[in-house]
Amino acid sequence: MTWIDIPANSPFGPDNLPLGIFRRDGEQPRMGAAIGDLVIDLSAVASARPLDGSQTFAEPTLNAFLALGRPAWRATREWLLELVRDESNRDAVEPHLLPQSSLTMELPFEVADYVDFYASEQHATNLGRLFRPDSEPLLPNWKHLPVGYHGRAGTVVASGTDIIRPSGQRKAPTETAPTYGPSQRLDIEVELGFVVGSPSKLGEPVSVEAFKDHVYGVVVVNDWSARDLQAWEYVPLGPFLGKSFATSISPWVVSLEALEDATVPLPRQEPAVLPYLASDSLANYDITFEVYWNGELVSSPPYQDMYWSPAQMLAHLSVNGASVRTGDLFASGTVSGAEKDQRGSFIELSWGGREPIRVKGEERTFLQDGDEVTITATATTRTGTKLGLGSVTGRILPAAS
Repeated sequence: MTWIDIPANSPFGPDNLPLGIFRRDGEQPRMGAAIGDLVIDLSAVASARPLDGSQTFAEPTLNAFLALGRPAWRATREWLLELVRDESNRDAVEPHLLPQSSLTMELPFEVADYVDFYASEQHATNLGRLFRPDSEPLLPNWKHLPVGYHGRAGTVVASGTDIIRPSGQRKAPTETAPTYGPSQRLDIEVELGFVVGSPSKLGEPVSVEAFKDHVYGVVVVNDWSARDLQAWEYVPLGPFLGKSFATSISPWVVSLEALEDATVPLPRQEPAVLPYLASDSLANYDITFEVYWNGELVSSPPYQDMYWSPAQMLAHLSVNGASVRTGDLFASGTVSGAEKDQRGSFIELSWGGREPIRVKGEERTFLQDGDEVTITATATTRTGTKLGLGSVTGRILPAAS
């Protein structure tokens, strides 16, 4: 319950309160919390209702707040919940409720490092069949470790940023030599991203049990992919230029505490994983994505079927002693379900371009210039409450000349 007027079925109810960075014309970017169609200006409210660590609310990114660690994250959430539930706070808060429509949302945090995983068995199987039709779809290591690659932090961009079509080398199987030019098979990948707050020390792996001590929350991710560039370059070292040109993230970071009641059991893992990846506390999230291509719903991938848990991803990326830093982002890889309308990429939806889908009455396979893609996500708690993760949007512009 809350004293703030919230539209029915709002994704940002009083139990959600995701954090982001907003800007108003002529003012410095600063931290806010979303509730309904409004944003609470946290720096302004904290001047009347102080909180330890509230000096970070005036910063232009979430990084300083993220670095405070889990006790401060929990205290801030409890403070926020009290602000919106107890009507005695109305006089202190109401003057600092700003319409979201009047604000510009910024990249919520400065990305330190970016790692992308490949955690969906359905997606990995589909791409294995498309890329290696004469071989087993899953490579021998896939069920023993969360496969991933190190991405490019500098090309992680805020939702709403236009995406310039990338150029590079392509070579179709029927061609004798590669050519250079704009990607003709530009694609999306629906992903869930995890935002690291507390760093770790170099040489000290992060255990699966320590996941919540290091990760603050989640964002919606669209990892744009140039499939023709990827297919030519990925052997033997994996993704490079086909991935590194842009990755879009949503403006709101939803805390793990808000998602606590949306956890679900991890699917059974066979064969048994090695001890550093094993724990009785492993879980996934009951999150459903929706993919809108030029405004038309084309897919609804479910996150709860992902084979590898986020705690296992973090444990594996640090097991060699690699440290994590405040602002690190690691993403799940494409989220795909068992049904065709649950596939989280257009290469899967169109089965490599051989089975076009209809978008606004047109047959389509991959992205054309001018296309716009929006991905939304909603978590469902055990009581049926819906928590919105927000949305991420990008529009395709022609390749640079």
